[in-house]
Formats: sequence, structure tokens, C-alpha cells
Amino acid sequence: MNRLLVVVDMQKDFIDGSLGTIEAQAIVANVKKKIEEYQAAGDDVIFTLDTHEHNYMDTQEGKNLPVLHCVKGTAGWELADVLKEIPGRRFEKNTFASTAVGEYAVSGNYESIELIGLCTDICVISNALLIKAFLPETPVIVDSSCCAGVTPESHENALNSMKMCQVTIL
Repeated sequence: MNRLLVVVDMQKDFIDGSLGTIEAQAIVANVKKKIEEYQAAGDDVIFTLDTHEHNYMDTQEGKNLPVLHCVKGTAGWELADVLKEIPGRRFEKNTFASTAVGEYAVSGNYESIELIGLCTDICVISNALLIKAFLPETPVIVDSSCCAGVTPESHENALNSMKMCQVTIL
């Protein structure tokens, strides 16, 4: 058995694009280092990509978060430059969590699953809890030094919520 690292939505729009933050920019080096550690150990690394179409503003999410972002094929949809050449399966998702990632995690017989990325309070927490639902006996871990939320306060709130749901927070 080995470990799985899920890199959540480390896309340009969330780092320095339409929804970018200073906190998101600050974690990029930590994320790259964590990925390199997993790869050096021979563990699996996968990536999620928040993926929208040009009609995003007409969707339920677009009506609640009216900021066009991560439109497939645009520069903002791409992974951060320092990450985009790193090998690993990509999972496009048009919502906060990906059931395909949960199914992939189930198929891998992993000893643990760790999540890092953006945004702690939306997509990281959604994917962590989804994976926990798929694999209640597998340790699910979130490295807080490799995550950033919409705000520092919502980042902390999400970490505390995940902790209450038996996700280990580093």
C-alpha cells in the first residue's frame, strides 16, 4: 500500500487571478515541495481542476459567486506554472468536490490520503469530507501549511470543521 496526495485546484485564477489571494500565493512553494516529497517516496499524486464553461454566470454557483473563474481553456484555468508540468492524473470538476476522486481513492487501497490546495473552506473541505465518506476507515489528512482559504478566518473555520469530522490537520 502507498499514500495518495490530492492537490486541489492549484489554478491560476485561485492564486493570482480573478479569485486570487496573498495567502494562496504564499502556499505555492509549500505545495510544490509536498508534491516532490510524495513523488520521491513513490506515492501517487493527483490534481483536481475547477472547470467551468463560459456560461458560468448562468449556473447556480455563478449566481452565488458571481466572479467568472477557471473557464476551461483560459490561462486562469491552468495549474500554477511551477506545477503544470508535474505528472499526475487530472480530474476536472464543475462543482466543489469530485465523486470521481472519491472513486479513484477507493480503487487505490491507500494507507492514507492527504489533501492540499485551494480553497480550504470550499473545495478542500468538500473533497476531504467526500473522501472520508467513501473511506471512513482510511486516515484523511489536510496539511494546513499547503492550503489557503477565501479569508484567513474561513480557512481556520474549515480546518476546525474538518478536525471535528475526524480529518487529521497538520
